[in-house]
Amino acid sequence: MGRRLPPFAAVRAFEATARHLSVKSAAEELCLTPSAISHQIKALEAFLDTRLFERSGNRIALTLTGETYAGKLTYLLDAILGETEAVREAPQVLRVLSTPGFAARWLVPRLPRLGFARDIRLRVSNGAPSLDFASNDADVVIQWSDRRSPGLRVEPLMASTRYPVISPRLCRQENVRRPEDLLRLTLFYDETDDAWPEWFAEAGLDGARLPPGPTYPNCELSTTMVEQHQGVSLAYDAVVRGTLASGRLMRLFDVTTQPMSIYAIACLEGRAGEPRIATFRRWLHTEAEADGVVPEDLQQAAE
Repeated sequence: MGRRLPPFAAVRAFEATARHLSVKSAAEELCLTPSAISHQIKALEAFLDTRLFERSGNRIALTLTGETYAGKLTYLLDAILGETEAVREAPQVLRVLSTPGFAARWLVPRLPRLGFARDIRLRVSNGAPSLDFASNDADVVIQWSDRRSPGLRVEPLMASTRYPVISPRLCRQENVRRPEDLLRLTLFYDETDDAWPEWFAEAGLDGARLPPGPTYPNCELSTTMVEQHQGVSLAYDAVVRGTLASGRLMRLFDVTTQPMSIYAIACLEGRAGEPRIATFRRWLHTEAEADGVVPEDLQQAAE
C-alpha cells in the first residue's frame, strides 16, 4: 500500500503560517493569496481531522497539536531542502577501477575526449581489480581478461598482440639488431600470461635458452622498468602505442605473438543501463574500435 500523505501544498502553507503566525506573511513567502493559504490550511485540518489553529478575529494561535506538528514539519522540510541542495550542487561522479597500465597508458590520455571526464573518479589496483562491487567502491571495473561472474555484465573490450620494447638509449648502447641479441640482455617477465617463449618461437628461436630476469606482477611494472633503460619487456600493442609515439619506448622487430583478449568492462547487471555507466561503456568500445583492437569474436558479430 502507498503512503497516505497529506497534500504537500497544504503542508507548506501550514508550516509557513505556523512560523510567521500570519496568513499574510505565509502568502507572501509562498507567492500565494491569503485566501489560498487559508484554503490549504482548512484542507489539511480536514485531512488530519483536527484543528491546528485557534482563531480569534484576525489573530491566530497554534493549538498544542498544531505547535507539535509544525515543529516536526519545519525540521523535515529543512532536511528535504538540505538534501535537495546537496544533490543539485554535487557532481554526478562515475567511479572507475582499473589496472595501473590500462589507466596510465590507455585511459587517461584519451579521457579529455569524454564529455564528463571531470566527473570520473579513477582508482587503480596493484593486482587484479576487485569485482566485489559491494566493497570496491566502483561503478565500473576494467578487469584483466573477460572472466565472468554471476550478477555482472562483462563485455570484452580489446585484444592485442605483443612484441618487445626497449628504450632508444639502451638499444643504441647494446646495438640491438636481431632477435638473437635479446638473449644477452635483461628480459622482464610477467607473472600473468608471460609470452617470451611464444615470441622467440615466432622469431625462429624455438627452444632458445632465455636469460634470467625479474618477474613482475603486471605488465605496467615491466614496461616502466624498460623506460628506465633497465632491460626489455614484451608489451601489449593496444596499450603502448601512445608511449611508442612519445619516443620513450621503441618497438623491436616485426615479429608478434598471436592476439589475445586482455581487457573487459565489468559492472553490475542491474546498473548497466544507467545513463553514465551506459555512456562510458559505449565510449570505451568506440575508442577500442578506433584503435582496431576489438576482439575478433566481437568483430565477427558486428559484420
